[in-house]
This record gives sequence, structure tokens and C-alpha cells, in this order.
Amino acid sequence: MTFVMGPALLFCPADRPERYQKAATRADAVILDLEDAVAPADKQRARGAILAQVGATGDVPELDPSRTIIRVNPAGTEEFEKDLHSLAHTPYRTVMLAKAESAEQLKALEAYQVIALCETALGILNAPAIAAAPNVVALMWGAEDLLATLGGTSSRGDDGGYRAVALHARSSVLLAARAFGKEAVDAVYVNIPDLTGLAAEAADAVASGFGSKACIHPSQAAVVRGAYAPSEADVAAASALLQAARTAGSGVFQHEGKMIDGPILKHAEAIIRRAGEHA
Repeated sequence: MTFVMGPALLFCPADRPERYQKAATRADAVILDLEDAVAPADKQRARGAILAQVGATGDVPELDPSRTIIRVNPAGTEEFEKDLHSLAHTPYRTVMLAKAESAEQLKALEAYQVIALCETALGILNAPAIAAAPNVVALMWGAEDLLATLGGTSSRGDDGGYRAVALHARSSVLLAARAFGKEAVDAVYVNIPDLTGLAAEAADAVASGFGSKACIHPSQAAVVRGAYAPSEADVAAASALLQAARTAGSGVFQHEGKMIDGPILKHAEAIIRRAGEHA
């Protein structure tokens, strides 16, 4: 199984169906959130809103299942069981498991493609085992919930950058996902008005190897998309480098004064691949 949604994944409270279409038009995929974005008293209504899209006659749902993710409540909770009961009556088969902490939890989701959201200390430590689960297609990490489980107060310092423990968690999830051939999704940027800061963080996500980044506001989706879309100059440089490699016909060669080998060529190939995805 391969995760092909992204790069901009936009959260939408599942109890706000009037926002579904706006989210779908602004992002590459929508995450209908049954967990933190919905108050406990409203969770059943949120499940009903998802079910209402299908209709009594099984009509085509409002949201495209190939571009829709349902974030369910943590495994082992009563709300999780209710979520699964509702989802069985929908065409949606990609779920995000909130607060994923073990590979064992994934067995209850064998009928689904799962984005495992590692946002607790145990989830981060068990990220490799979670990534190895056959129905897991991606890992995502969450900064604020993680710091809360650690007894901390904020994932970021006064300069806006992540604290060391958050950076460690981010890297751990990325490495675990890629080690098992799964996608990696970067955490949300909670300072909504700061689009400049978001652009910088999204650019770092691209350069580091994250395939997608989650968003919490429609205005963020375009910024994330922009970070993942290579510039014309980047594409031209990558194309020239790959052509030089074909001409050289050797494993290592010089190009524009630099020594070029396999890893650098893979970077160029990634740029061309992203350009094709955003064409």
C-alpha cells in the first residue's frame, strides 16, 4: 500500500459539515477530525455528519474517498469503537489513528489504510514497530500532545523554533517511516497568521524528506503546496544535472565544479518527480 495524498493535508472538524467542501477545494486531502477538534458531547453528531454524506441510497459521497482521511479517537477507547462502527458504513478507508502507541493497536484497523499519529512518548519510542505494521501507510508526529505527555508547557522556544525533544521526536518519526518504506507527514504549524514561519518550516520538511505536511487552516494549504512545488530554476538545474550524468556515463563525475555521485542524483530525481506531481 502506498500513500498518495498530499502534500497539503487539511484538518476539518467532523462536526462542521458546512466546511467540508471548502477544505476539499483548498487542500490536497481533507482530514475529518473526530478526535481533538470535536467536543465529547458533539462526537456522535460528528459521526452522523460523515454518515449523512453517503445518503440512504448509497449515493456518491460529498468528499472523494481517495482524498479523505478520518482521524479516529485513540485505540481502546469507547469513542474509537463508535468511530469504527460508523466508518464501516462509509466508503472511507484511510484513517488517522490518534495517539498511536503500539503495533498491536493497528490490528483493529486491518480493513483500513492507517496514518499512525505518534504524539505521545510511548508512540515516539515505538515508531519503528508501528511503521512496520502492514496496514500503516504513513506516520505523522504531533508536537503539542507530545509535550503535554512529558509534562512540558510548549513545544517551541521563545525564538519560535522547536525544543530539542520535539526535534528528536520529529526526526525519530521520519526515520522510522522511511526505514519501512512508509510516508512521513510533518506536524501542524499552530501559529496561523505566521505564513512566513510556516513557509520556512514546510521548506525544511521538504528538504528533510517529509512527503506531506498537515494544516489547520485553509490559508496554510497554499503555502505548503508552494514549498513542495519546485521552482523553474530548481527543475532546470536538476534536469541539467541528470543530463550531465547520462553524458558522463560513470558513477562519479564533476558538474559545475562539484563532485557528483549517486545520492546527489537522487536529490535531483526527487525534484523532477515533485515537479511532475505539481504540473
